[in-house]
Amino acid sequence: MSGALIDRLSAAPVLSDAETARARLAELPASLRRNKRAAPLLLGLADHSPFLWQIVSREPELAARLLDTSPEESNAALVTDQAAAGRPASGEAVDLDGIGARLRRNRAAHALLVALADIGGVWPLETVTRALSDFADASVSAALDAHLAQAAAAGRFLPVDAAEPQRDSGLVVLGLGKLGAHELNYSSDIDIIVFFDSQSPRLKEGLEPTPFFSRLAQGVARLLQDRTGDGYVHRVDYRLRPDPGSTPTAMSLNSAYVYYETLGQNWERAAFIKARAIAGDIPAGERFLKELTPFVWRKYFDFASIADVHAMKRQIHAVRGHDTLAVAGHDIKLGRGGIREVEFFVQTQQLVFGGRRPALRGRRTVEMLGSLTEEGWIGAEARDALSHAYRFLRTIEHRLQMLRDEQTQRLPADPAELERFARFSGFPDLPAFEADLLTHARAVQTHYALLFEAEPDLSSGMGDLVFSGSGDDPATLATLRALGFRQPEQAVETVRGWHFGRRPAVRSPRAREVLTELVPALMQALGGTPDPDAALAALDRAFGRMPASVELLTILRSHERLRALFADLLGSAPRLADTVAFSPHVLDAVIDPAFVDPTTDAQTLAAQYRGLVGAPAAMEEFLDRSRDAARQMRFVTGARLLSGILAPEGAGRAFSAIADAAVAASLEAVSRAFAAEHGAVPGGRVVVLGFGRLGSRQLTAESDLDLAVLYDFDPQNRSSAGPKPLDAAVAYNRLTQRLVAALTAPTRRGGLYEVDLRLRPGGGQGMIATQARSLGAYLDDEAELWEHMALSRARVICGDESLAAETEAIVRAALLAPRDPAEVRRGVREMRALVEAEKGDGGPLDLKLAPGGLLDIDFLAQALLLAHGARHPDLLGLDPAGAIERAAGHGLLPHADAGTLSAAYRRFDDVHHWQRLMVEGDPSSASPVATTRLALASGLPDARTLIAGLDAERAEVRALFETLLG
Repeated sequence: MSGALIDRLSAAPVLSDAETARARLAELPASLRRNKRAAPLLLGLADHSPFLWQIVSREPELAARLLDTSPEESNAALVTDQAAAGRPASGEAVDLDGIGARLRRNRAAHALLVALADIGGVWPLETVTRALSDFADASVSAALDAHLAQAAAAGRFLPVDAAEPQRDSGLVVLGLGKLGAHELNYSSDIDIIVFFDSQSPRLKEGLEPTPFFSRLAQGVARLLQDRTGDGYVHRVDYRLRPDPGSTPTAMSLNSAYVYYETLGQNWERAAFIKARAIAGDIPAGERFLKELTPFVWRKYFDFASIADVHAMKRQIHAVRGHDTLAVAGHDIKLGRGGIREVEFFVQTQQLVFGGRRPALRGRRTVEMLGSLTEEGWIGAEARDALSHAYRFLRTIEHRLQMLRDEQTQRLPADPAELERFARFSGFPDLPAFEADLLTHARAVQTHYALLFEAEPDLSSGMGDLVFSGSGDDPATLATLRALGFRQPEQAVETVRGWHFGRRPAVRSPRAREVLTELVPALMQALGGTPDPDAALAALDRAFGRMPASVELLTILRSHERLRALFADLLGSAPRLADTVAFSPHVLDAVIDPAFVDPTTDAQTLAAQYRGLVGAPAAMEEFLDRSRDAARQMRFVTGARLLSGILAPEGAGRAFSAIADAAVAASLEAVSRAFAAEHGAVPGGRVVVLGFGRLGSRQLTAESDLDLAVLYDFDPQNRSSAGPKPLDAAVAYNRLTQRLVAALTAPTRRGGLYEVDLRLRPGGGQGMIATQARSLGAYLDDEAELWEHMALSRARVICGDESLAAETEAIVRAALLAPRDPAEVRRGVREMRALVEAEKGDGGPLDLKLAPGGLLDIDFLAQALLLAHGARHPDLLGLDPAGAIERAAGHGLLPHADAGTLSAAYRRFDDVHHWQRLMVEGDPSSASPVATTRLALASGLPDARTLIAGLDAERAEVRALFETLLG
């Protein structure tokens, strides 16, 4: 926007003493006092602000010039002149007194400009704070120029360019707080930190950098903040540097980095959210801030920061006694419902979630309220209420500071003074001001309390839960019985053992401190599971395996929903609970808004997997990251299945897509490493086939991977072209060994998958990788029926696209080849009998191998495909239930029989998914408690009903199997 400031005025203070204001205005030159457009604003300054009126009355020509010029133009000119003030003309000595006077005169002019534009309604808050921040940047830069030029003249500093002494100086000045965020207030201190690069300081030989740069930093502060006849420029605060009580004013970048990496606190992380390189060697400062990214932005959701930041806020209230909300004498920054609560509301959520959500890493408060809404962490109502309140409170803060140029945020306590201030702020009277202030402050208080002060009550609310001492508290035993514990004495002894440090995970003082707060709520959460005793025992075992638990305990203490979920996992899905114990931050995904919006799309899940793995520099790092990525994604899928967000069929597709991504990423990683060592095979191509549940996209939470590797190469040139050449067949078999190792080898981050290669062409005989060009002939001439049956669920999951297409065509041709239906039925019956004789079954809960179970239906579907696929190729590529229903449409079996079989298959498959998720060990030998959990998950009232229903369906399936294959 352009135009003179006077033409854009839209507001003015309400007068309290009009007569005195007019008398003061009468002392100004006629050109000012007779200007009707400027008069209301000037009268308001004369009436209310001794500081601003002193500037106007002392320099009326300055006021006139600012009013007659575009405020943007005036601001740019003042900022430019301020930045240039520290550079002496060529050949001139540095005159610190002259530079200081120029800086102060510019500051007075800028203070008047900002006040006119702010009070006059010309600039919104964001423009006001940006102008103040830009001017402060220029002031620091000018002071730095002056002292560097002085040092250069003395031969102590050796600039790259005397005209630009800061360039490549190795000196870094960071602005923090409101300065770093471009949110500086009207009379604020400026929070800065001075670092230097000890590897490349441009100093005279033998000069120690720490004392040199510390004295320079102190000189910069004196030049800006010492009061003279011209006033001051800015008060400078260096106390945000590392350990300010025992460190020099300037310290090396390396020392700073080591400090933040090893000793940095959460409040320092919060401060560095807003950090910005404002002067000195700007590129070096930006590189340092980039290196600090892992310190500020944790890889996982960081709930521990909530406790620390809230503790800071509680300390402020305790020290200053701000327990109530009143207007007279209220501190609008630190008091209840004040500016600090809005800032803490934003910064804490940035600390917690910003590590995983880069959109939350911005510096400006109102912008980040918008980002928190866009990312799904707060609602639009909270965003709007807090944004309006923040702008209102910051504007009132500026009015307070414009009275006498004081760094204050406290409203007057005297009623008459408060009434005058309300009018200076543009309100007709005190009640109108009070109403607005209280409305905004209460809105802030409400939203702040929801985040900080309305944390879940960590007491049980159901009675005593005391675990100290050596004897059992009777009231505690009664409470535990009421919560559902059948063995309360054992429960008390288990928890008492934690406090005595009997489990490694809870031996540290901090772990036991958090545990003491958490135990009542945790026991209540465990009481909500089907078997609280078993859930508590599972947690005790987890504490025995975990090296530390502070992270997990802090997360559980901070989030009631996660406590309930973790308790549910302990009682219902021990495998998932083990995952949480091993890697607590997998719980992050459960409170991510995306948790309730699952996807089973393979490409989307592959992209998520690759994003989690990133670009590791070494194979060992890749192995660790791949295991972390798979663990997190499989946990999310299992939690969604447990929560009812994903149906078992959808979970199967998701588990399969995660495995696809893991195999593909592992193949790429081992191929790169193998090629670097042995070179590429001329014309070499490779694909990986998935069989069984992976092939049919029905993988469960604990399925192994049935894989086969096919390769091709130029037969005229069989040798790889690298430092250690290998024959093509040897190369691809060794590559397959490395792929299997990448998928199966346990690392410090645990395991990934178990792999079975026995379904490859030739079974367990011969080489572990198969030459693709021999596949077709093998399937036509040598493969047994069982291999074709297995091949019916095979698909290429990764590798060379052209070889994948060729392989799929060969497989399709083999499966759809004409066959004698009677021979197929006989062969399938014989195969089923062989499996039954060799493996038997595990009883009524063995849904896979028991007669009439999943294997019977699988074999029926495979028999239909192999016997009739030549005439009905659309039977290919379907899951067993879909293939059977399609076969009925072709008249290959009665529709009623197909309905029975497909319904049974889907029921068995659902329960099988639940088993693999919820039952430790052999799913067919689940405990009564685990079987009850399975029944409830299946929508049935109890285990007996579940088993009876499964038995009845299996009997029907077995009868149909024998009839249809008879």
